[in-house]
Amino acid sequence: MTRTLVKGGLVITAAEETYADVLVEDGKVAALGATGSSVARGWTADRTIDAAGKYVVPGGVDAHTHFEFPFGGTSSSDTFETGTRAAAWGGTTTVVDFAVQTRGRALREGLDAWHAKAAGKCAIDYAFHMILSDVNEDTLKEMDLLVDEGMTSFKLFMAYPGVLYSDDGQILRAMQRAAGNGGLIMMHAENGIAIDVLVRQALEAGKTDPRYHGEVRRALLEAEATHRAIQLARVAGSPLYVVHVSAEEAVAELAAARDKGLPVFGETCPQYLFLSTDNLAEPGFEGAKYVCSTPLRPREHQAALWRGLRTDDLQVVSTDHCPFCFSGQKELGRGDFSKIPNGLPGVENRMDLLHQAVVEGRISRRRWIEIACAAPARMFGLAPHKGTIAPGADADLVVYDPRATQVLSAATHHMNVDYSAYEGKEVTGRVETVLSRGEIVIDERRFTGRTGHGRYVPRSTCQYLA
Repeated sequence: MTRTLVKGGLVITAAEETYADVLVEDGKVAALGATGSSVARGWTADRTIDAAGKYVVPGGVDAHTHFEFPFGGTSSSDTFETGTRAAAWGGTTTVVDFAVQTRGRALREGLDAWHAKAAGKCAIDYAFHMILSDVNEDTLKEMDLLVDEGMTSFKLFMAYPGVLYSDDGQILRAMQRAAGNGGLIMMHAENGIAIDVLVRQALEAGKTDPRYHGEVRRALLEAEATHRAIQLARVAGSPLYVVHVSAEEAVAELAAARDKGLPVFGETCPQYLFLSTDNLAEPGFEGAKYVCSTPLRPREHQAALWRGLRTDDLQVVSTDHCPFCFSGQKELGRGDFSKIPNGLPGVENRMDLLHQAVVEGRISRRRWIEIACAAPARMFGLAPHKGTIAPGADADLVVYDPRATQVLSAATHHMNVDYSAYEGKEVTGRVETVLSRGEIVIDERRFTGRTGHGRYVPRSTCQYLA
Protein backbone atom coordinates (compact mmCIF):
# COMPACT_ATOMS: atom_id res chain seq x y z
CA MET A 1 0.00 0.00 0.00
CA THR A 2 1.56 3.29 -1.14
CA ARG A 3 1.48 6.15 1.34
CA THR A 4 1.91 9.76 0.26
CA LEU A 5 2.39 12.71 2.58
CA VAL A 6 1.62 16.25 1.43
CA LYS A 7 3.41 18.46 3.95
CA GLY A 8 3.31 22.03 5.08
CA GLY A 9 0.67 23.60 2.85
CA LEU A 10 -2.30 25.78 3.64
CA VAL A 11 -5.19 23.33 3.28
CA ILE A 12 -8.24 25.17 1.96
CA THR A 13 -11.72 23.66 1.84
CA ALA A 14 -15.10 25.33 1.56
CA ALA A 15 -15.37 25.11 5.35
CA GLU A 16 -11.96 26.12 6.68
CA GLU A 17 -8.32 27.01 6.11
CA THR A 18 -5.56 25.42 8.16
CA TYR A 19 -1.88 24.63 7.88
CA ALA A 20 -1.93 20.86 7.83
CA ASP A 21 -0.19 17.77 6.51
CA VAL A 22 -2.35 15.39 4.50
CA LEU A 23 -1.70 11.64 4.67
CA VAL A 24 -2.87 9.63 1.66
CA GLU A 25 -3.32 5.86 1.69
CA ASP A 26 -4.83 3.55 -0.91
CA GLY A 27 -6.24 6.41 -2.96
CA LYS A 28 -8.03 8.04 0.00
CA VAL A 29 -7.30 10.81 2.45
CA ALA A 30 -6.30 8.86 5.54
CA ALA A 31 -5.75 11.72 7.97
CA LEU A 32 -4.99 15.40 8.42
CA GLY A 33 -2.67 16.69 11.11
CA ALA A 34 -1.62 20.21 12.04
CA THR A 35 1.75 20.95 10.50
CA GLY A 36 4.47 20.41 13.10
CA SER A 37 2.18 18.60 15.51
CA SER A 38 3.33 15.43 17.24
CA VAL A 39 0.72 13.46 15.29
CA ALA A 40 1.94 14.66 11.90
CA ARG A 41 5.62 14.28 12.83
CA GLY A 42 5.00 10.61 13.52
CA TRP A 43 3.74 9.83 10.00
CA THR A 44 5.91 7.96 7.53
CA ALA A 45 5.32 7.74 3.78
CA ASP A 46 6.74 6.25 0.62
CA ARG A 47 6.80 9.69 -0.97
CA THR A 48 6.56 13.20 0.41
CA ILE A 49 5.35 16.28 -1.43
CA ASP A 50 6.60 19.56 0.01
CA ALA A 51 3.73 22.06 -0.15
CA ALA A 52 5.32 24.76 2.02
CA GLY A 53 4.30 28.19 0.79
CA LYS A 54 1.57 26.64 -1.38
CA TYR A 55 -2.14 25.91 -1.08
CA VAL A 56 -3.45 22.37 -0.89
CA VAL A 57 -6.98 22.34 -2.31
CA PRO A 58 -9.46 19.68 -3.42
CA GLY A 59 -9.38 18.67 -7.05
CA GLY A 60 -11.85 20.72 -9.05
CA VAL A 61 -15.24 19.31 -10.06
CA ASP A 62 -16.35 20.59 -13.47
CA ALA A 63 -20.01 19.63 -13.73
CA HIS A 64 -20.54 20.81 -17.32
CA THR A 65 -18.33 19.56 -20.16
CA HIS A 66 -18.98 18.42 -23.72
CA PHE A 67 -16.27 16.13 -25.06
CA GLU A 68 -16.82 14.62 -28.53
CA PHE A 69 -20.15 16.44 -28.67
CA PRO A 70 -21.96 16.54 -32.05
CA PHE A 71 -23.21 20.01 -32.99
CA GLY A 72 -23.95 21.79 -36.25
CA GLY A 73 -22.54 19.10 -38.52
CA THR A 74 -19.29 18.73 -36.61
CA SER A 75 -18.11 17.58 -33.16
CA SER A 76 -16.30 19.31 -30.32
CA SER A 77 -12.57 18.97 -30.78
CA ASP A 78 -11.58 17.57 -27.38
CA THR A 79 -11.90 13.81 -26.96
CA PHE A 80 -12.33 12.24 -23.56
CA GLU A 81 -8.60 11.54 -23.66
CA THR A 82 -7.42 15.04 -24.56
CA GLY A 83 -10.13 16.83 -22.58
CA THR A 84 -9.58 15.02 -19.29
CA ARG A 85 -5.82 15.43 -19.60
CA ALA A 86 -6.28 19.18 -20.10
CA ALA A 87 -8.64 19.24 -17.10
CA ALA A 88 -5.94 17.65 -14.95
CA TRP A 89 -3.43 20.31 -16.07
CA GLY A 90 -5.93 22.88 -14.82
CA GLY A 91 -6.45 21.26 -11.41
CA THR A 92 -9.78 19.59 -12.18
CA THR A 93 -9.97 15.92 -11.16
CA THR A 94 -13.63 15.10 -11.89
CA VAL A 95 -15.81 16.05 -14.86
CA VAL A 96 -19.50 15.43 -15.49
CA ASP A 97 -20.11 15.24 -19.22
CA PHE A 98 -23.41 15.03 -21.14
CA ALA A 99 -24.66 11.89 -22.83
CA VAL A 100 -27.18 12.68 -25.57
CA GLN A 101 -30.43 10.89 -26.36
CA THR A 102 -31.04 10.73 -30.11
CA ARG A 103 -34.64 11.60 -30.97
CA GLY A 104 -36.70 8.45 -31.36
CA ARG A 105 -34.16 6.34 -29.49
CA ALA A 106 -33.92 5.14 -25.90
CA LEU A 107 -32.03 6.99 -23.19
CA ARG A 108 -30.05 3.82 -22.58
CA GLU A 109 -28.77 3.83 -26.15
CA GLY A 110 -27.42 7.35 -25.76
CA LEU A 111 -25.85 6.62 -22.39
CA ASP A 112 -24.19 3.46 -23.72
CA ALA A 113 -22.75 5.44 -26.64
CA TRP A 114 -21.12 7.92 -24.26
CA HIS A 115 -19.79 5.13 -22.05
CA ALA A 116 -18.18 3.66 -25.16
CA LYS A 117 -16.55 7.01 -25.99
CA ALA A 118 -15.12 7.48 -22.49
CA ALA A 119 -14.25 3.97 -21.27
CA GLY A 120 -10.51 3.46 -20.92
CA LYS A 121 -9.76 6.96 -22.24
CA CYS A 122 -9.96 9.32 -19.26
CA ALA A 123 -7.06 10.65 -17.23
CA ILE A 124 -9.35 11.66 -14.33
CA ASP A 125 -12.67 10.46 -12.93
CA TYR A 126 -15.88 11.17 -14.80
CA ALA A 127 -19.65 10.89 -14.64
CA PHE A 128 -22.57 11.68 -16.95
CA HIS A 129 -25.72 13.75 -17.09
CA MET A 130 -28.39 12.70 -19.62
CA ILE A 131 -29.70 15.11 -22.26
CA LEU A 132 -33.41 14.42 -22.84
CA SER A 133 -34.31 15.34 -26.40
CA ASP A 134 -37.47 13.23 -26.75
CA VAL A 135 -39.75 13.16 -23.71
CA ASN A 136 -42.34 10.37 -23.99
CA GLU A 137 -43.82 7.55 -21.90
CA ASP A 138 -40.87 5.24 -22.52
CA THR A 139 -38.16 7.78 -21.74
CA LEU A 140 -39.98 8.93 -18.61
CA LYS A 141 -39.89 5.35 -17.32
CA GLU A 142 -36.21 5.09 -18.24
CA MET A 143 -35.47 8.10 -16.06
CA ASP A 144 -36.39 6.02 -12.99
CA LEU A 145 -34.02 3.22 -14.02
CA LEU A 146 -31.13 5.58 -14.64
CA VAL A 147 -31.56 7.32 -11.28
CA ASP A 148 -31.42 3.90 -9.59
CA GLU A 149 -28.12 3.26 -11.38
CA GLY A 150 -26.53 6.53 -10.26
CA MET A 151 -27.21 8.69 -13.32
CA THR A 152 -29.24 11.26 -11.44
CA SER A 153 -29.49 14.45 -13.54
CA PHE A 154 -31.30 15.25 -16.79
CA LYS A 155 -30.85 18.24 -19.05
CA LEU A 156 -33.61 19.77 -21.15
CA PHE A 157 -33.48 22.57 -23.70
CA MET A 158 -35.85 25.47 -24.17
CA ALA A 159 -33.59 26.42 -27.12
CA TYR A 160 -32.70 24.83 -30.47
CA PRO A 161 -36.16 24.04 -31.95
CA GLY A 162 -36.08 20.94 -34.14
CA VAL A 163 -32.88 19.65 -32.57
CA LEU A 164 -32.89 19.45 -28.77
CA TYR A 165 -35.92 21.62 -27.91
CA SER A 166 -38.65 20.45 -25.51
CA ASP A 167 -41.97 22.26 -25.21
CA ASP A 168 -43.49 23.27 -21.89
CA GLY A 169 -45.64 20.14 -21.67
CA GLN A 170 -42.64 17.86 -22.16
CA ILE A 171 -40.63 19.84 -19.64
CA LEU A 172 -43.44 19.63 -17.09
CA ARG A 173 -43.72 15.86 -17.50
CA ALA A 174 -39.98 15.37 -17.07
CA MET A 175 -40.01 17.60 -13.98
CA GLN A 176 -42.91 15.63 -12.51
CA ARG A 177 -40.96 12.42 -13.03
CA ALA A 178 -37.87 13.89 -11.40
CA ALA A 179 -39.96 15.05 -8.44
CA GLY A 180 -40.88 11.41 -7.89
CA ASN A 181 -37.54 9.70 -8.50
CA GLY A 182 -35.13 12.19 -6.91
CA GLY A 183 -33.50 13.29 -10.16
CA LEU A 184 -32.38 16.85 -10.81
CA ILE A 185 -33.60 18.71 -13.90
CA MET A 186 -30.98 20.92 -15.55
CA MET A 187 -32.31 23.60 -17.90
CA HIS A 188 -30.87 25.46 -20.86
CA ALA A 189 -33.13 28.47 -20.41
CA GLU A 190 -33.52 30.54 -23.58
CA ASN A 191 -36.71 31.12 -25.55
CA GLY A 192 -35.62 29.28 -28.68
CA ILE A 193 -38.84 29.87 -30.60
CA ALA A 194 -38.52 33.64 -30.29
CA ILE A 195 -34.76 33.56 -30.89
CA ASP A 196 -35.26 31.72 -34.19
CA VAL A 197 -37.55 34.54 -35.37
CA LEU A 198 -34.88 37.12 -34.52
CA VAL A 199 -32.17 35.04 -36.23
CA ARG A 200 -34.17 34.92 -39.48
CA GLN A 201 -34.88 38.63 -39.33
CA ALA A 202 -31.21 39.47 -38.76
CA LEU A 203 -30.01 37.31 -41.65
CA GLU A 204 -32.67 38.72 -43.97
CA ALA A 205 -31.39 42.20 -43.09
CA GLY A 206 -27.83 41.19 -44.03
CA LYS A 207 -26.63 41.03 -40.42
CA THR A 208 -24.38 37.97 -40.71
CA ASP A 209 -21.33 38.74 -38.54
CA PRO A 210 -20.59 36.85 -35.27
CA ARG A 211 -21.63 39.80 -33.09
CA TYR A 212 -25.25 39.35 -34.14
CA HIS A 213 -25.28 35.95 -32.42
CA GLY A 214 -25.27 37.86 -29.13
CA GLU A 215 -27.70 40.51 -30.29
CA VAL A 216 -30.49 38.10 -31.30
CA ARG A 217 -30.18 35.90 -28.21
CA ARG A 218 -31.57 38.67 -26.01
CA ALA A 219 -30.98 38.78 -22.27
CA LEU A 220 -34.73 39.19 -21.79
CA LEU A 221 -35.33 35.89 -23.61
CA GLU A 222 -32.97 34.17 -21.18
CA ALA A 223 -34.77 35.80 -18.26
CA GLU A 224 -38.22 34.88 -19.64
CA ALA A 225 -37.23 31.25 -20.09
CA THR A 226 -35.64 31.15 -16.62
CA HIS A 227 -38.86 32.52 -15.11
CA ARG A 228 -40.95 29.99 -17.04
CA ALA A 229 -38.72 27.08 -16.01
CA ILE A 230 -39.01 28.12 -12.37
CA GLN A 231 -42.80 28.24 -12.53
CA LEU A 232 -42.99 24.85 -14.25
CA ALA A 233 -40.76 23.40 -11.56
CA ARG A 234 -43.05 24.88 -8.89
CA VAL A 235 -46.07 23.24 -10.54
CA ALA A 236 -44.22 19.91 -10.72
CA GLY A 237 -42.79 20.12 -7.21
CA SER A 238 -39.35 19.60 -8.70
CA PRO A 239 -35.94 21.10 -7.97
CA LEU A 240 -34.34 23.02 -10.84
CA TYR A 241 -30.74 23.76 -11.83
CA VAL A 242 -30.30 26.43 -14.53
CA VAL A 243 -27.10 26.03 -16.53
CA HIS A 244 -24.75 28.72 -17.91
CA VAL A 245 -26.57 31.76 -16.50
CA SER A 246 -25.21 34.84 -18.29
CA ALA A 247 -27.64 37.74 -17.82
CA GLU A 248 -28.38 40.05 -14.90
CA GLU A 249 -32.13 39.62 -15.48
CA ALA A 250 -31.85 35.82 -15.25
CA VAL A 251 -29.92 36.09 -11.98
CA ALA A 252 -32.76 38.24 -10.65
CA GLU A 253 -35.27 35.49 -11.47
CA LEU A 254 -33.18 32.92 -9.59
CA ALA A 255 -32.72 35.24 -6.62
CA ALA A 256 -36.46 35.92 -6.40
CA ALA A 257 -37.20 32.18 -6.44
CA ARG A 258 -34.61 31.44 -3.78
CA ASP A 259 -35.97 34.27 -1.63
CA LYS A 260 -39.24 32.29 -1.65
CA GLY A 261 -37.35 29.24 -0.38
CA LEU A 262 -37.70 27.33 -3.64
CA PRO A 263 -35.16 24.57 -4.52
CA VAL A 264 -33.79 26.51 -7.48
CA PHE A 265 -30.08 26.62 -8.27
CA GLY A 266 -27.87 28.34 -10.83
CA GLU A 267 -24.55 27.92 -12.56
CA THR A 268 -22.43 30.42 -14.40
CA CYS A 269 -19.20 29.99 -16.36
CA PRO A 270 -15.86 31.82 -16.58
CA GLN A 271 -16.64 33.20 -20.04
CA TYR A 272 -19.53 35.24 -18.64
CA LEU A 273 -17.38 36.49 -15.76
CA PHE A 274 -14.35 37.51 -17.84
CA LEU A 275 -15.48 37.98 -21.47
CA SER A 276 -18.19 40.12 -23.07
CA THR A 277 -19.85 41.21 -26.30
CA ASP A 278 -16.67 43.19 -26.97
CA ASN A 279 -15.09 39.84 -27.85
CA LEU A 280 -17.97 38.88 -30.14
CA ALA A 281 -17.45 42.16 -31.96
CA GLU A 282 -13.72 41.64 -32.61
CA PRO A 283 -12.85 42.62 -36.20
CA GLY A 284 -13.01 40.31 -39.18
CA PHE A 285 -14.34 36.90 -38.23
CA GLU A 286 -12.41 36.74 -34.93
CA GLY A 287 -15.63 37.11 -32.96
CA ALA A 288 -16.62 33.59 -34.03
CA LYS A 289 -14.18 32.25 -31.45
CA TYR A 290 -16.52 33.55 -28.76
CA VAL A 291 -19.85 32.25 -30.06
CA CYS A 292 -21.56 30.17 -27.38
CA SER A 293 -25.09 29.85 -25.99
CA THR A 294 -26.21 31.44 -23.80
CA PRO A 295 -24.15 34.20 -25.45
CA LEU A 296 -21.63 36.58 -24.01
CA ARG A 297 -23.31 39.69 -22.61
CA PRO A 298 -22.33 43.36 -22.34
CA ARG A 299 -19.71 43.80 -19.62
CA GLU A 300 -22.18 45.44 -17.21
CA HIS A 301 -23.84 42.05 -16.60
CA GLN A 302 -20.69 40.75 -14.89
CA ALA A 303 -21.29 42.62 -11.63
CA ALA A 304 -24.60 40.80 -11.12
CA LEU A 305 -22.96 37.42 -11.75
CA TRP A 306 -20.17 38.06 -9.25
CA ARG A 307 -22.72 39.33 -6.73
CA GLY A 308 -24.80 36.18 -7.27
CA LEU A 309 -21.76 34.03 -6.56
CA ARG A 310 -21.03 35.91 -3.36
CA THR A 311 -24.64 35.77 -2.11
CA ASP A 312 -25.18 32.11 -3.15
CA ASP A 313 -27.90 32.96 -5.64
CA LEU A 314 -25.49 31.21 -8.01
CA GLN A 315 -23.92 28.12 -6.51
CA VAL A 316 -21.57 26.66 -9.13
CA VAL A 317 -19.03 27.74 -11.72
CA SER A 318 -18.63 25.15 -14.48
CA THR A 319 -17.05 25.65 -17.90
CA ASP A 320 -19.56 24.40 -20.48
CA HIS A 321 -16.32 23.34 -22.20
CA CYS A 322 -17.32 22.66 -25.81
CA PRO A 323 -14.39 23.60 -28.05
CA PHE A 324 -14.44 23.96 -31.82
CA CYS A 325 -11.31 24.89 -33.73
CA PHE A 326 -11.37 28.28 -35.43
CA SER A 327 -9.91 26.75 -38.56
CA GLY A 328 -12.36 24.41 -40.25
CA GLN A 329 -15.05 24.43 -37.53
CA LYS A 330 -15.93 27.96 -36.41
CA GLU A 331 -15.36 28.94 -40.05
CA LEU A 332 -18.44 26.94 -41.03
CA GLY A 333 -20.37 30.09 -40.10
CA ARG A 334 -18.59 32.59 -42.35
CA GLY A 335 -21.36 34.66 -43.88
CA ASP A 336 -24.02 33.24 -41.53
CA PHE A 337 -23.54 33.56 -37.76
CA SER A 338 -26.27 30.96 -37.14
CA LYS A 339 -23.99 28.26 -38.59
CA ILE A 340 -21.06 28.94 -36.24
CA PRO A 341 -20.72 25.94 -33.88
CA ASN A 342 -21.66 27.09 -30.37
CA GLY A 343 -19.05 26.57 -27.68
CA LEU A 344 -15.81 27.72 -26.05
CA PRO A 345 -12.75 25.95 -24.60
CA GLY A 346 -12.12 26.42 -20.89
CA VAL A 347 -11.77 23.19 -18.89
CA GLU A 348 -8.07 23.93 -18.29
CA ASN A 349 -8.58 27.57 -17.24
CA ARG A 350 -11.41 27.52 -14.68
CA MET A 351 -9.48 27.05 -11.43
CA ASP A 352 -6.88 29.65 -12.40
CA LEU A 353 -9.41 32.25 -13.52
CA LEU A 354 -11.37 31.85 -10.29
CA HIS A 355 -8.16 32.18 -8.27
CA GLN A 356 -7.54 35.42 -10.15
CA ALA A 357 -10.92 36.53 -8.80
CA VAL A 358 -9.60 35.78 -5.30
CA VAL A 359 -6.51 37.90 -6.03
CA GLU A 360 -8.75 40.73 -7.20
CA GLY A 361 -10.94 40.50 -4.08
CA ARG A 362 -14.13 39.41 -5.86
CA ILE A 363 -14.47 36.19 -3.84
CA SER A 364 -12.72 34.64 -0.84
CA ARG A 365 -10.41 31.65 -0.98
CA ARG A 366 -13.02 29.40 0.62
CA ARG A 367 -15.69 30.62 -1.79
CA TRP A 368 -13.31 29.74 -4.65
CA ILE A 369 -13.24 26.16 -3.41
CA GLU A 370 -16.99 26.16 -2.70
CA ILE A 371 -18.07 27.15 -6.22
CA ALA A 372 -15.41 25.11 -8.06
CA CYS A 373 -15.21 21.95 -5.94
CA ALA A 374 -17.57 21.46 -2.99
CA ALA A 375 -20.85 22.83 -4.38
CA PRO A 376 -20.76 20.92 -7.68
CA ALA A 377 -19.87 17.74 -5.76
CA ARG A 378 -22.88 18.17 -3.46
CA MET A 379 -25.19 19.34 -6.24
CA PHE A 380 -24.57 16.26 -8.33
CA GLY A 381 -24.22 13.54 -5.71
CA LEU A 382 -20.44 13.20 -5.72
CA ALA A 383 -19.90 14.23 -2.08
CA PRO A 384 -18.43 13.24 0.32
CA HIS A 385 -15.89 11.47 -1.91
CA LYS A 386 -15.24 14.48 -4.14
CA GLY A 387 -14.91 18.22 -3.61
CA THR A 388 -13.25 18.30 -0.18
CA ILE A 389 -10.20 17.19 1.78
CA ALA A 390 -11.32 15.03 4.69
CA PRO A 391 -10.60 11.53 6.01
CA GLY A 392 -12.30 8.99 3.79
CA ALA A 393 -12.60 11.32 0.76
CA ASP A 394 -10.89 10.43 -2.48
CA ALA A 395 -7.33 11.75 -2.51
CA ASP A 396 -8.02 14.26 -5.30
CA LEU A 397 -5.60 16.99 -4.28
CA VAL A 398 -4.02 20.01 -5.93
CA VAL A 399 -0.84 21.70 -4.74
CA TYR A 400 -1.40 25.25 -5.94
CA ASP A 401 1.19 28.01 -6.11
CA PRO A 402 -0.70 31.24 -5.33
CA ARG A 403 2.20 33.52 -6.30
CA ALA A 404 3.24 32.08 -9.65
CA THR A 405 2.17 34.12 -12.65
CA GLN A 406 1.26 32.80 -16.09
CA VAL A 407 -0.06 34.08 -19.38
CA LEU A 408 -2.95 32.05 -20.81
CA SER A 409 -2.32 31.11 -24.42
CA ALA A 410 -3.08 28.52 -27.09
CA ALA A 411 0.70 28.14 -27.42
CA THR A 412 0.93 26.57 -23.97
CA HIS A 413 -2.50 25.09 -23.17
CA HIS A 414 -3.26 21.38 -23.47
CA MET A 415 -6.82 21.55 -24.82
CA ASN A 416 -7.18 20.19 -28.37
CA VAL A 417 -8.22 23.49 -29.92
CA ASP A 418 -6.34 26.06 -31.98
CA TYR A 419 -7.13 29.18 -29.96
CA SER A 420 -7.56 30.35 -26.38
CA ALA A 421 -10.60 32.35 -25.36
CA TYR A 422 -8.28 34.11 -22.86
CA GLU A 423 -5.26 34.64 -25.13
CA GLY A 424 -2.71 36.93 -23.49
CA LYS A 425 -4.50 37.23 -20.14
CA GLU A 426 -2.05 37.24 -17.24
CA VAL A 427 -3.21 35.54 -14.06
CA THR A 428 -1.65 34.98 -10.67
CA GLY A 429 -1.71 31.40 -9.41
CA ARG A 430 -0.88 28.10 -11.06
CA VAL A 431 -1.40 24.40 -10.54
CA GLU A 432 1.85 22.70 -9.56
CA THR A 433 1.01 19.09 -8.63
CA VAL A 434 -2.23 17.11 -8.96
CA LEU A 435 -3.24 13.83 -7.36
CA SER A 436 -6.21 11.83 -8.64
CA ARG A 437 -7.24 9.15 -6.16
CA GLY A 438 -3.74 9.30 -4.72
CA GLU A 439 -1.97 8.90 -8.06
CA ILE A 440 0.18 11.83 -9.14
CA VAL A 441 -1.06 12.92 -12.57
CA ILE A 442 0.70 16.30 -12.70
CA ASP A 443 4.09 16.33 -10.95
CA GLU A 444 5.59 19.81 -10.66
CA ARG A 445 4.21 20.84 -14.06
CA ARG A 446 4.93 17.50 -15.78
CA PHE A 447 2.12 15.19 -16.88
CA THR A 448 2.67 11.80 -15.26
CA GLY A 449 -0.89 10.47 -15.52
CA ARG A 450 -2.15 7.83 -17.89
CA THR A 451 -5.01 7.25 -20.23
CA GLY A 452 -7.51 4.97 -18.53
CA HIS A 453 -6.72 5.95 -14.94
CA GLY A 454 -10.04 7.80 -14.69
CA ARG A 455 -13.02 5.83 -13.43
CA TYR A 456 -16.72 6.24 -14.08
CA VAL A 457 -18.41 7.45 -10.88
CA PRO A 458 -22.09 6.62 -10.20
CA ARG A 459 -23.76 9.44 -8.29
CA SER A 460 -26.30 9.83 -5.53
CA THR A 461 -29.10 12.39 -5.77
CA CYS A 462 -28.64 16.11 -5.16
CA GLN A 463 -27.37 16.60 -1.61
CA TYR A 464 -28.74 20.13 -1.37
CA LEU A 465 -32.18 18.55 -1.03
CA ALA A 466 -31.44 16.11 1.78
